[in-house]
Parts: sequence; structure tokens; C-alpha cells
Amino acid sequence: MNQVLARDAGAGRHLRDRLLDLLASREARIGVIGLGYAGLPLALRYAELGFVVEGFDIDPAKVEAIEAGRSPVHGIADARVAAARLDGGLRAHGGAAAAALCDALIICVPTPIGPHKEPDLAAVRDTLAALAPHLRPGQAVALESTTYPGTTEELVLPALAAAGLVVGRDAFVIYSPEREDPGNPEGTVARVPKLVAGATADCLAVGRALYAPVAGSLVPVSSLAVAELAKCYENVFRAVNIGLVNELKRIAHAMALDVNEVIDAAATKPFGFMPFRPGPGLGGHCIPVDPYYLAWKARELGVPSDFVELAGRVNDAMPGYAVQRLRDALDARGIPLRGARILLLGLAYKPGVPDTRESPAVEIFRLLEARGARVAYHDPLVPRFPATRRLAGATPALESLPLDEAVVAAQDAVLLVTPQPGMDLAMVRRAAALVVDTRGAMRGEGPGVVVTA
Repeated sequence: MNQVLARDAGAGRHLRDRLLDLLASREARIGVIGLGYAGLPLALRYAELGFVVEGFDIDPAKVEAIEAGRSPVHGIADARVAAARLDGGLRAHGGAAAAALCDALIICVPTPIGPHKEPDLAAVRDTLAALAPHLRPGQAVALESTTYPGTTEELVLPALAAAGLVVGRDAFVIYSPEREDPGNPEGTVARVPKLVAGATADCLAVGRALYAPVAGSLVPVSSLAVAELAKCYENVFRAVNIGLVNELKRIAHAMALDVNEVIDAAATKPFGFMPFRPGPGLGGHCIPVDPYYLAWKARELGVPSDFVELAGRVNDAMPGYAVQRLRDALDARGIPLRGARILLLGLAYKPGVPDTRESPAVEIFRLLEARGARVAYHDPLVPRFPATRRLAGATPALESLPLDEAVVAAQDAVLLVTPQPGMDLAMVRRAAALVVDTRGAMRGEGPGVVVTA
């Protein structure tokens, strides 16, 4: 028995050492599954450092764009993708067969929430099922998708076991959450410290070797669950503080005070305070989602998560609050919301991106439509209204209107949701009969009627 164990341990060390050598020499072939805002920057970074990268995505349009040397992700220049393709460092695939060629497989797929705010890990499960026939000894499998603590152990480890691979001996499992900042022109892959955890000590050693070339610095942690919880906490921290400041905004409105002036005053304290800004609600890939992942896990453990769940409820209520402020402002002018012409400014969830995932603007649109308003929108980065979960997959037949004085003057009100770069807010303020500003972007003296929401 001891001889068998020694032989197995020796085989595991051989596979680990071979993989470490391949990574150190940059001869390892890297597979990146999911070529979106997190996966594509990572794939390009590896390719630019001399690794051969196989990219995988179920969206044919993304695969076609990358193969043609174009970027399918806003904020990533076509030239970077074209250079990676020209150098032979990056290829894109719609199927998973090329995964068998890869020495490391990095999973960067979406982890949204379902209709009842439950974790939706279908993309992770589907990815593992697609990879299953192509897993082999000597590979590393890393998960980067944000998720609740325990996911890697519950999903990735069994997938490798089903393929006949012993984790830590035949294959190496890693969790290293993405920390991308969509819309940041400087990117984050090479600048932001990267958490890394392994299922075993050898897995961690492989994970460190895998990410050391591309990361700004590495922060090893003791377990997969620590890294998963740390990623959740990063975003829950923001969600809770945004929930707090959104409550403060409603209190300030009731007192006829400018909440942003209050925040500016508090921010002069040089210690013990971090300013957060209120808005119309949360959007994007992480902050509206992660609190529900953590709360779901807490309920499974029988542990209360009151702050987390309360922040989620407060932030979820903000689109409705914005609509209420708009209705009150119209009522004060003798205009009913039903039939009113409303122009939404900004459909994306944050400035500088075309991303409408979980955008509060979409929920505001839904609420206004349900109340009979005649809604149009302007967003220079979102030319057509997308299909979204908030609208049960429906796609309103709307296109972004031009932002000019005639369009603005034709509205009963303009509701500023997301101030995209280049929007002429001074013109909007001058030409609009009424502006309801959910971001505090039009504070100060000026013409027109501006109501904060």
C-alpha cells in the first residue's frame, strides 16, 4: 500500500512540476472560457506576454469578431485584439474541443441571479459539462466567476472527479475572482492585486504560477471558500454603504436638504469615513447580485444576514422612488404621469459603458410604461433597447433618440439616470421643461427646473 501511495504521489508531483515548468517558460497553453468584460482582458494579457491562448464563448458574434481581429467588448481597442490574432497568440472557438489542448482552463462566465433572487449558476454548470470530455491529467482549472462560498468545491471538484481526475494529483483546482472595472480605460488585470486560492497546497502553487505573470500582485489565501467570501464581501461592502446613502438621500429630501452637500461636508473628515454617492439603484454584474448570493448562503447555514438583505431591499426600491419623485414633480405642474412624455437619459448602469445588465434605468422604464407614460431614451452607447431579465426577455422597439434641443423641449420631463460622457447637460437644463436628476449631476445654479430624485 505504501508503495502505491508513493507511486501516486510521485505521479502527482511529476504533473505539478511539469505544469509549473510550462507556466514559468510561458509554453503553457491557456484556455479562457467566457470572452466578456472579465475574460477578454485576461486572454489578451496572457497573449501579450507570449502565451498561446484559446478563447471560448457561446456567443457566435464574439467569436467571429475576435477571429476577425475586432473587439466585442466596449473599452478594449480593436488594435489589441488584432495584434493578438496577428501574433498567433489568441484564437476564439464556439465549441470546447480545443480545451483538450490547454494546460490551464480559466472560467470567466456570468453568475446572475434568478427571478426569485436565487443564485443562477447555469453558466458555470454548462461550462463544466462542455469541458468534461476534454479534461485530462496535468491541467489546471480555475474559476473566476463571482459566487457564494462553497461553489468551487461543490461544482468544480465533482466535475474533475467524474472525469477520473484526482484533484491535487492529476489536476489542479483554483479560485481567483475577477476584479474588473468595466469602463476603466486603464484596465485592472495588471494593476489590481489578485486573490488566489487552491483546493490543495499543490493547487495553490499552480495557481500562483498561473497568475503571477499577468497579475499586478498576488494575495494567496488559505482556502477556496475564503477567496469566494472575500469577493462577495468586496461587493456587499459597497452595496450596504450605497443602501445607507440611498436611505440618507430620502431623509435629506424629506428635510429639503441637498444630500450631496451633506456627503461633501462629511467627507472633509480625514479618517473613519468613506464617501458613497446615492443614485437610482444598482446595476451591473456584481453589486446588485452578490448580496443575494451571500444572503442565500447565509439562509442555507441558518445565519441571519440582516444588513445584507436590508441593503438589497433599499437599493431595489430606488427605481420606484425615482418614479415617485418624477410623478410628484409632474403633479406640481398639473401634468399626470399617465400620458406624459418622458425622456430617460442613460440606459446603461454606469457612465462610460454600454452595459445594461441589472440597470435601474430598465426598471424605471418598466415602471413608467406600467403607469402609462410615453417613454423614450437617449444613450450614445446603447443605440437600441436590449432584451433584459427585468423585462422578462422582452425587447421594446425603441432606439436612442438624438439629444438636441428639439427632442428635449418636446418632453414633459427628462429623467437623468446615467450621465454618459458627452451628454450636453447644460443644454438639457436650458431646454427641458422639467429635469429630475437621480445622480446629483446637475447640482448648482442654472436655468430650468431641476428636481433631485
